[in-house]
Amino acid sequence: MQADARIAVIYYSATGTVHRLAQAFVDGAADAGAEVRLRRVAELAPDQVVDAKPQWRAHLDATADIPLATLDDLRWANGYAFGTPTRFGNVCAQLRQFLDTTSGPWQAEELADKPATGFTATYEEHGGQEATLLSLYQTFHHWGSIILPTGYLNYDIAHAAGGNPYGVSQVESRASRDAAYAKAVLEAARFQGARLARTAAAVAAVRADSRRE
Repeated sequence: MQADARIAVIYYSATGTVHRLAQAFVDGAADAGAEVRLRRVAELAPDQVVDAKPQWRAHLDATADIPLATLDDLRWANGYAFGTPTRFGNVCAQLRQFLDTTSGPWQAEELADKPATGFTATYEEHGGQEATLLSLYQTFHHWGSIILPTGYLNYDIAHAAGGNPYGVSQVESRASRDAAYAKAVLEAARFQGARLARTAAAVAAVRADSRRE
């Protein structure tokens, strides 16, 4: 790589689906030579709501050792992958709350000119995946990020993973009965993680060269 890629993978996951996608992004970026930080955002739901769904509580406890995302993680990284389950066709409140704290680094232009991509999951095929990713990308527009959609690169895997050109996404009802599909989605996430790392390194190299001129 022409420069070091530093990738922050920041996500929220209630029961583990988005967490698995996040880990695949981490693996892909690391395989491409990047230094990677995996970070989760804080849970906002009250304990009685979480405890009413044993899978939710089990996943929250199992991932308690993953550090919470901070603004310093955003300043450190030169590339971002953000993951969220879909909530009524929009970004979940937990990730939205974290994004709403970024006005300081945004105003300081510390988030600009960095590639950013999103990933999501729904239970149903038409559960709002594209709407959620487009909503997430509105934040990247304000930051001045370089939005990195999946497009249809690596077409066979992209098609097998559902063919979403906006970002990696998983339909949980399909993944639960179709192992080949679930595997393809994770492979698409690893591919996009590696692509994000390569893009971040290339952009960082250009920025470094421009500062030396």
